[in-house]
Amino acid sequence: MKKILLSGITAALLFSCSSQKTTTPASETTTAAVAQTPSVSEEAQAFLDSYSKQFQELYTRSAEAEWQSNTRIVEGDTTNATNTRRANEAFAAFTGSIANIDKARKFLGQKDKLTDIQVKQFEAILYAAANNPQTISEVVNARIKAETEQTEKLYGYDFKLNGKSVTTNDIDKILKTEKNEKKRLAAWNASKEVGKELRGGLLNLRGLRNKTVQSLGYSDYFSYQASDYDMSREEMMALMTKLNEELRPLYRELHTYARYELAKQYGIKQVPDQLPAHWLPNRWGQDWSSMVEVKGLDLDGALKPKGDKWMIEQAERFYVSLGFPKLPETFYTKSSLYPLPANASYKKNNHASAWHMNLENDVRCLMSVEPNAEWYETTHHELGHIYYYISYTNPDVPVLLRGGANRAFHEGIGSLMGLAAMQKPFLVELNLVNANAKTDQVQSLLKEALSYVTFIPFAAGTMSEWEHDFYASNLSEQELNKRWWDLTRKYQGIVPSATRGEQFTDAATKTHVNDDPAQYYDYALSYVILFQLHDHIAKNILKQNPHATNYYGNKEVGNFLRDIMYPGASADWRKMLKEKTGEDLSARAMVAYFEPLMEYLKQQNKGRKYTM
Repeated sequence: MKKILLSGITAALLFSCSSQKTTTPASETTTAAVAQTPSVSEEAQAFLDSYSKQFQELYTRSAEAEWQSNTRIVEGDTTNATNTRRANEAFAAFTGSIANIDKARKFLGQKDKLTDIQVKQFEAILYAAANNPQTISEVVNARIKAETEQTEKLYGYDFKLNGKSVTTNDIDKILKTEKNEKKRLAAWNASKEVGKELRGGLLNLRGLRNKTVQSLGYSDYFSYQASDYDMSREEMMALMTKLNEELRPLYRELHTYARYELAKQYGIKQVPDQLPAHWLPNRWGQDWSSMVEVKGLDLDGALKPKGDKWMIEQAERFYVSLGFPKLPETFYTKSSLYPLPANASYKKNNHASAWHMNLENDVRCLMSVEPNAEWYETTHHELGHIYYYISYTNPDVPVLLRGGANRAFHEGIGSLMGLAAMQKPFLVELNLVNANAKTDQVQSLLKEALSYVTFIPFAAGTMSEWEHDFYASNLSEQELNKRWWDLTRKYQGIVPSATRGEQFTDAATKTHVNDDPAQYYDYALSYVILFQLHDHIAKNILKQNPHATNYYGNKEVGNFLRDIMYPGASADWRKMLKEKTGEDLSARAMVAYFEPLMEYLKQQNKGRKYTM
């Protein structure tokens, strides 16, 4: 269809020129023809305008179908799955059409005659096409069908604990609060059962995803995803190694501290060399912050009487105080924000996410908000995505470039606001903490480190290397679980309580491995960007201690963030980071932020055995 529309535009322009020739004296023919013939840039813009219109329409249909598949999962009902598959197939057929690929390549071959923003749009067209090339439409359609089925299995899974159905929220609560080691292990084991159901589908998706992008010259799906940063997979993995090395000294101290403190908590006399996975307050050992309760900072207790609705409205007030607009009313009427009632006849995806439904003003969140500290931080994070959507939905940013400066920037902005919302001066402003309450600053910093620092080995190490091996090295299906636990031990110093054979697929229990694949380094990079931005805001705008800031009501902070968010993907992410923070991508700010904690940990760990 796209080829026909473009031909119609071109034909109209040519008809104008030929008509002019019949009425113009011969001596003026050449001049008139030149005047009426569109330039390469004009012809390119006509194509982009037409393409963008159809892209937006099909993207919206796909998003709506995906929304239904994630918010209303009915066992045995395939209606949503069918609708989602059809919408995604239509979107894929358009973005991957041979005609669109040929046109984009043709115009990029004349990029010296195009504007920079036009070049970026054509590059975006080819990037989207590589995931949906209609030269192998049967493979693309098979991948879409498989992805839809995998999503249904993932979010429709009935988790069981002691024979009773439980939600992932229920399991997470046990791992955060339960002191009985056997009960913790039972909950952890229950959380991994879904991996068995997802194994076959994931292996099938690997082949389909690799074949899809190989059609347009990428060696594998991991390389395709990394290329969105203008990096090869080797460059991306080298960057992940660098981040792990920069943060390893601090992680080593945290790992040692956790082993001894948790052994004491569970009454274990012989401290293990590695951390048993079920000892930690997170299903994958990526966030250990629940280990620490900061005296004078009982956020769970302060938030419980506020209720779930207050949590989201307060997050909105935070952004509005910085100068951002109020959320559109449709955000509240169309989002799915709270847990389903116990007697609901359907399930929903409980993993928090933000959605830009039509690349315009329909923005939504999918969450299961409860009034506690974790969801308080999450609401601020997810609204960071929402306000990023709102900011780059403007006349200066074409539809095709309505995304983050890179994927990590999107996560970084959200995580930045989550961090800012958790600092004491801001909590005092909200009356969630008494201004006179004595809080242990070292314990506050420890709690933050057990969230941010412990995440890096998981994201930059375990997840990134496993997915790299899965897609780029064709990891044997006989070693999926072995490789996962080898990496978990290597990077995180975490082991299962018993050998986990290949009947399990524990990597697949992480949602992103299934539905947001081969890009978990986004999150590692986002933390680096978060601390670079926070360091600049604290020192150069607020003139405050980075450990005790209050962004609330500061319009200068809002303007700084808006300048980053407004251009979306039309900005060069490297150039923007350097201009805004004065430095290239670096873990310097993150390491510096936690420097005051190192001496405390070394004192705590004196005489203890280091095993990392």
